[in-house]
Amino acid sequence: MTSSLLMNTKKYMKQKGMSVNTIESYEKHLRRYIKTVGEEKALDVECVNAYVYNLLVIKELSYSFVNQSISALKTLLKAHRIPYEIRHSIIRPKADKTLPKVLSREEVFRVLNALENKKHKAILYLTYSAGLRVSEVCALKPEDIDSDRMMIHVRSGKGRKDRYTLLSKSALVMLRDYYAEFVPQTWLFEGNVKGIPITIRSAQRLFKRACMKAEITKQVSIHALRHSFATHLLESGTDLRYIQELLGHKSPQTTQIYTHVSSAALQSIVNPLDKMREL
Repeated sequence: MTSSLLMNTKKYMKQKGMSVNTIESYEKHLRRYIKTVGEEKALDVECVNAYVYNLLVIKELSYSFVNQSISALKTLLKAHRIPYEIRHSIIRPKADKTLPKVLSREEVFRVLNALENKKHKAILYLTYSAGLRVSEVCALKPEDIDSDRMMIHVRSGKGRKDRYTLLSKSALVMLRDYYAEFVPQTWLFEGNVKGIPITIRSAQRLFKRACMKAEITKQVSIHALRHSFATHLLESGTDLRYIQELLGHKSPQTTQIYTHVSSAALQSIVNPLDKMREL
């Protein structure tokens, strides 16, 4: 039986124009929460804080999981007109100060060329060379590839924002090779069922397979290709403002994290131990 609170919240999220992926993620969190505390107590902010404490401290779940759960819970309260002052009292944990995992150029090259399947190779080439999120590459349509302007139109990316990003010449060659064999129609990369796009999970699996064949020992997800794209652009001297636009970041602070993983500035520093050899 579907909770009336959940139904009302889903209706609210759709009216707000939230993305399908966000609605699905929030729904999973809210189902888990309502099942735990009961519908009659679900709008009690003390129950919300106790539930969040249990996730974070008792179960020791990741910050990203807990943070998304809190966002879902705040949406539940907002949908049912709980005052802002009460919603604001929900305690959100501080974010982990982790840096993005990045592959070197040589490692990226090995991953991109590890698989023989033309569709899988084209997916990896586009993901890296355009700095795409996995959800974005899975949602591409043939008409989004603008080979005249060498641009890719990313529709309804994160935050439901459209943007343009780069189309690599090498990626275009790979795409044309793939297109000639598979002839996609509605979606650029279809799944096993015709007319249905490839799933995010399938894209993640093919990346893992490529990493294994390329003998990459780093524990990375397909999102590392996007991080690597941004880092390599920065190391090549591209202005952060342009990288922000290509990635579709709302805030420049989000893009600045790549300055912490770029090796360009660090490699120009002479280590004091090496200076001693000159004495």
